This record gives sequence, structure tokens and C-alpha cells, in this order.
Amino acid sequence: MAIGSGLGAQLGIAAETTYGSYVAPAKFVEFTKEGLQLKKTTAQSAGIAGGRLMPLSARRVVTQRQASGSIDLEVTNKAMGLLLQSLMGTSVTPAQQAATAAYLQTHTLADVAGKSLTIQKGVPLTSGTVTRKNFLGCKVTSGEFSCGTGEMLTASFEVDAKDVEETSVLAAASYPAMSPYHFGQMALKTGSYGAETARDGIRKVSVKIERPQDTERFYAGGQGKKAEPITNDQVKITGSIETDYVDTVLDDLHTSDGATSLVWEFIGPVIASTYYETFRIVLPAVKIDEAPPVIDGFGVVKPTLSFTGLYDGTNLPKIEYISTDTSL
Repeated sequence: MAIGSGLGAQLGIAAETTYGSYVAPAKFVEFTKEGLQLKKTTAQSAGIAGGRLMPLSARRVVTQRQASGSIDLEVTNKAMGLLLQSLMGTSVTPAQQAATAAYLQTHTLADVAGKSLTIQKGVPLTSGTVTRKNFLGCKVTSGEFSCGTGEMLTASFEVDAKDVEETSVLAAASYPAMSPYHFGQMALKTGSYGAETARDGIRKVSVKIERPQDTERFYAGGQGKKAEPITNDQVKITGSIETDYVDTVLDDLHTSDGATSLVWEFIGPVIASTYYETFRIVLPAVKIDEAPPVIDGFGVVKPTLSFTGLYDGTNLPKIEYISTDTSL
């Protein structure tokens, strides 16, 4: 019997073959907070009947069902593949590195059509019994990553879902031994694509990737449930960099509005040979929107730069993930 509080909760995920069709979760993520919930649209009859003072309960109907919410977690050296694939869009098969236990996942930006998840949430009653809510047709609409001085690398995923059902059985959760990425493993590099060099003075970085989609595709014949969302705007990539003012490299890019490739990476322990646990975001072209090196006292000048990720005409943004996971 589980603990009758959030300590007994679980979150399992599985890639769907058909949008909105349940697949039993086989991967379980360790999360810090979630906000997934059913949203229903109702209509109440307003018919007048002599002497009736209140609307009839039997005359209320549910016209639409959907769900949405967020999942917050620490980025770990295992079990991140399905969420990254759902965010970035490319169908990924981990590639073994040489003959080692290291496997590389390269999540290159692509359309997210056909990339949906079943997410099963286990919610404990105070008795310790864990209830289940199965979110079907889950599409990741954004992912935001952040890490600062003394912190772990965290991620927040926004999710849109087709429906929620509570009939499929609760899967037995199991977790591999995992370690979180953290500030002590972090580096930020800028420069020409493929030849970036590390920047000094970096205190905090955040990157947000937004996948705009039409999430209101409700049609007659769909029983009040939406069709799979379709990309309806360009991908938006933004971020911020908190620094000490140790040089003018990024400040000069702001002044000139020049582009630079940006690599934000976390290198963990060695897996085998020259292959290390890795989480890396590669943005081939970014432009600095704001970089105000203002002086507000006696202390070190600490600019916070905001940037926008753009297409360099050749190379697409990607997330590289090296772990011992042989599958997503």
C-alpha cells in the first residue's frame, strides 16, 4: 500500500501509436510537481417550465472534453527520451557509441505530427490507495530548461491532452538508478557553429522551446473530443543568461545584432571510453535582444541577457542526450 500523500504518487509515460489511444506506461519519471487536469465544457438547458425555480440536473450536458497542465522535474541521466522526442519532433532511436554502454539520442527540431503520449498519473487517497488518471493524446506544447548557481538542471513541460479516462489499470512503477544534472557540470559556449568556445562568468541559463499548435480542433462526429493538434505557427526559442561582466563578447553581439551559435551543455560521469553522460542544447543561431550592463551599486556588474533562437539557414536546433538508455 502506498503512502496516503504526494509521497505515494507516480507518473508513467508511453508513446502512442494512434493519437488518443491508450498505451500502458513503461517509463516512469521522477517529477517534482504536476498540474494535469481534465477540462470539460458543459451546457445547461434554459427551458422555462411553469413554476420551476431551478435548472434541471438531467438537462445539463457535457459538450466537450480535453485536458492540459504541466510537469516539472529534474533533468536526469536516464528516462528523458520520450519527453524530449515529444518536444522536438524527430523520431529517435538511440545510437550505440562504438561498442560501449553509451547511447546517443539526437533530438533535432522537426514537426511534432504523430508524436503523442499516454501519461498516467497515480494519485494517492489518504488511505494509501492510489487512484489512476490516464491522460490520452498528450502533446508537448513547450519545454523550458533552467539551471543557476548551486542548482540542479530543471525542466517544465506544458502538455495538451485529448481526454482523460480512469478505467485502465494502474501500472506498477519502477525506476532505474538515476542522477540529476547540475550546475557543477554546466558550460555555456558561443561562437561559430561546431567551433564554439566556453564563456566565463556565467551564473544562470534558461532556454524555452515553444511548439505552437491548434489545440481547438473539435469537430462534429468526434464525440466532443479534439482531433490531433496541428502546428499553426513557427517554433519560438527564447532564453536568458545571467552573467558577471567579465568580458564584452555577448555585449558586443547585442550592440552589433550579430548572430552566434550557442551550446549549453552538462557533462556528467564517464560511461565508457570517451563517452560521458551528456545533456546538450545546441542553438545554431541566436541573437541577443537585451544586454544592459548597468551599474546599480558598488558590486560586480551582473547583466542579464535575453536572446532569441533563429534558423541559420543550414543547421536546425537540437538536443543531444547521452545515457545508458537503449530505448526511449
